[in-house]
Amino acid sequence: MKQIWTLTKFRITIAMRNRAFLFFGIIIPVGLLFLFSAIFGGSGGPRVAYVLASILAMTVMGSFWGLSQQLVIFREQGILRRFRLAPVGAGAMLASSVLSNFVLTLPAVLIELVLARWVLHMTASTNLASVLLLVLLGSSAFATLGLVVASVANSMMETQIINQLLWLAFMLLSGVTIPLPTLPGWLQSVALYLPATYLVTGLQGALIRDAPLTQLGEEILALGGSTILAFFISKQIFRWEPEEKLPARAKAWTAAALVPFLLMGLWESNNGHRRAEARAVFDSTRERPAPTPQQNAAPHDGAPHN
Repeated sequence: MKQIWTLTKFRITIAMRNRAFLFFGIIIPVGLLFLFSAIFGGSGGPRVAYVLASILAMTVMGSFWGLSQQLVIFREQGILRRFRLAPVGAGAMLASSVLSNFVLTLPAVLIELVLARWVLHMTASTNLASVLLLVLLGSSAFATLGLVVASVANSMMETQIINQLLWLAFMLLSGVTIPLPTLPGWLQSVALYLPATYLVTGLQGALIRDAPLTQLGEEILALGGSTILAFFISKQIFRWEPEEKLPARAKAWTAAALVPFLLMGLWESNNGHRRAEARAVFDSTRERPAPTPQQNAAPHDGAPHN
């Protein structure tokens, strides 16, 4: 445990010294929040909460991209070799990656929540405990998936190709950038098998419908199960040296990291109601408030009527 905490502090210190972290980790997500709210958020209310769910999901999923590239860079530059000589185990190295990623993600999440409430006039009833738990589980799930990618890829170019393909699927098919109910029916069925879908719909429920933890069992099971399984797989196939080659059989095992979402997708396709709930949440943000009696009253300018 001491090794994990020491490595976590080291990783956080390195990130804080990097100006790119401040730009991509905080400035870009906050800028997207204001941009999306200006386009889709209207004058506030539940629409801002709907936008915020997408921005929070983007912020959390950034760990998938960042950690996979960082670990490959560490391996190619021989930094992992130095840690191995310390000696540091693969479990401690991977656990510190997940923990430091969550610590670095949390400030951006809190800033977005505060700005949405006090600057963008979000009026939806929000369950903060549910939001923070989803952020923790989502950050851990996508971080461990990124670690699996880093262990499979042999070079930075391979890492970028894999990341691009998976990232596009997460962004376009799960409701992050395009509302899930507006997608064709067959694409909505595909979305049920993507990890980002459970993060986005869970955040929407917590932000807009004040969903307590007891109503987020599927999201907790999917994201938590993926974290445990992906962490175990990444530990088994972890490579310290760039010269180490991963056997083809070991690469096949990496697909097991998506087993929780495969099972959840099959269950949702046959028995679930995620698509219906996503439609109900989406429609609720499009409803206009009922007119007040003053608005219904005919205007009176004091002029006599014939």
